[in-house]
Amino acid sequence: MATSPVKDFLVGYLMPEKCYEEIFGHFHLHVPCLKFVLNKMVGFWIILDTFLAQLPQLLKILWRGSAEGLSATSVLLQLYAFSCPVVYAKANNFPFFAWAERLFTLAQTAAIIFLILHYRGDTLKGMLLLSSFAGGMFLLASYAAAAVISVMHASSLVALIASKAVQAVTNYHNGHTGQQSTLSVLLTWTGSLGVAIVSLQETGGSLTSVPHILSACLSFVLLVQVFSYTSSTAVAAKKRD
Repeated sequence: MATSPVKDFLVGYLMPEKCYEEIFGHFHLHVPCLKFVLNKMVGFWIILDTFLAQLPQLLKILWRGSAEGLSATSVLLQLYAFSCPVVYAKANNFPFFAWAERLFTLAQTAAIIFLILHYRGDTLKGMLLLSSFAGGMFLLASYAAAAVISVMHASSLVALIASKAVQAVTNYHNGHTGQQSTLSVLLTWTGSLGVAIVSLQETGGSLTSVPHILSACLSFVLLVQVFSYTSSTAVAAKKRD
């Protein structure tokens, strides 16, 4: 007997067949199955954030030929935050496949900070900044003490939270979000929310989950700003043109 495409998709990607039968066959909201599906969806959110969150932002900057409204400080903090796990993995000789996907996000973030400086007329400064940053991170990964690497790794989440706070304050002072990509902000929020959910499940709601929750909340603030400042952003774009 042929199965439906919907069942094939759900069983193939979201749940075991037993859970499908419980939920859609017997219409029983089986709690363990619902938690399994939720964890699967959270995993997809986190993967999307890791691979794609920065890409729409990068493409929007290139398409518009402007990085107006984007805080260079915020993106630099992101660059540091995304670099720390790579430095930690390299320093501890983790297999390349375990952290290779981080390089994709890192490259996109580096391109964004370069374009911000480039469109401000500081192309040489952007090149020197990224070269110095890459060299510094390579030296840290190769020669820094284990304690320094551990502190860097622990500080990556703090830097990511700070980057979101800086961008939110920048948006507030500007009264618009400039060239911020709505899709990038949305993906970042879903990824942050996913990490917060996983953290709450793993820790049982201990204080270690607070930074992840704060990160998700700040991502939501940025998302609200993008939608709230839509008209102001359009006016600012017309003035620039």
